[in-house]
Amino acid sequence: MTANINLPRILRVGAGASRQLPEVLDELGLKQPLLVTDGFIVSLGWLDDLEAQLSEKGFVHNRFTGVVPDPTTDAIAAGLAVLHLGEHDCVVALGGGSSIDTAKAIAAMAHRDQPMRHYKVPNSIDDGLPVIAIPTTAGTGSEVTRVSVITDTETQEKMLCMGLGLMPVAALVDFELTLSMPWRLTADTGLDSLCHALEAYVSKKANAFTDTIALAAMTAINTHIRTACQEPDNREAREAMMLAATQGGIAFSNASVTLIHGMSRPIGALFHVPHGLSNAMLLPEVTAWSISGAPDRYADCARAMGMADTSDNDDAANKKLVTCLRQLCRDLNVPSPGEFGIDAQVWQQSLELMTQQALDSGSPNNNPRIPNGAEIKDLYQKVWAN
Repeated sequence: MTANINLPRILRVGAGASRQLPEVLDELGLKQPLLVTDGFIVSLGWLDDLEAQLSEKGFVHNRFTGVVPDPTTDAIAAGLAVLHLGEHDCVVALGGGSSIDTAKAIAAMAHRDQPMRHYKVPNSIDDGLPVIAIPTTAGTGSEVTRVSVITDTETQEKMLCMGLGLMPVAALVDFELTLSMPWRLTADTGLDSLCHALEAYVSKKANAFTDTIALAAMTAINTHIRTACQEPDNREAREAMMLAATQGGIAFSNASVTLIHGMSRPIGALFHVPHGLSNAMLLPEVTAWSISGAPDRYADCARAMGMADTSDNDDAANKKLVTCLRQLCRDLNVPSPGEFGIDAQVWQQSLELMTQQALDSGSPNNNPRIPNGAEIKDLYQKVWAN
């Protein structure tokens, strides 16, 4: 079977990559970028620095700083209003996954006139303004994916949008931007990356190209995530986590995510749980349930992460995998839904809706063990209990 691999045209990785935006714009023949970010990045002064670089080189530019966590269609509409004030020929994202997904959506919707829900999966968005992504968190991998997740303000559905029009034309991956990431964000985005890599490896759409990248990402994340949290200035750990995040993004964008992400999106949309954290809440339980569908693949993951020995058979390796994933989540203080503050009655009342939205996303169909609605609902119940 032929694997279809999509990547940014330009991918620059390493210290200082974020300062190469003017030359990348020149290389691409782009002249008038709209810069997209959030208020926190503005407060750090990073947007001012980027704009100074552009002004020095004579680029006409404007900014949209209305990015919100878990981007909404209302935020996209506000960004489009700013975009249409000028003759912008590209969109530059500076920030975490929310900023990058917002920039992608603005670029994709620049010349479309229907509500964004018309373009969600299973439809494909295959054109739009060029996007240049400068990630500031080591987690989402959105800088190298043809995916954007946007919450419909009217329906509260967390929509999965896909297509080549959402693939950044360039990504500038600079781990130095992550040295100021706080503990909780480091943990959540790192666990998001781990889910990307693990899900890509066990996905029914896995392929030889993504397998090696996914295993490398898993190895690096389990090796360095605790250090990155505990020693925020540790450059070795930060660099390893940033590269692993990009690798995880490449892996899942070209092999797909599975049941964890399918079940995670409704939790984020309904209860405003940060995306990486909702994935982490699900990671041990969904993995334990899914192992029977691909025990050899999950055992490979356990060995790659050093959670099992090379001498362990698949059954022993998988038992260690689940145990170690539970311990990792404890070490990183991943709360249960109840500990996060979700009301038990509201959770119960939302089970049918969450289950339907998980199924509608299509991601569960890529899982090695494909669930029905009753099984997804039961998994939500187990995640609550644990």
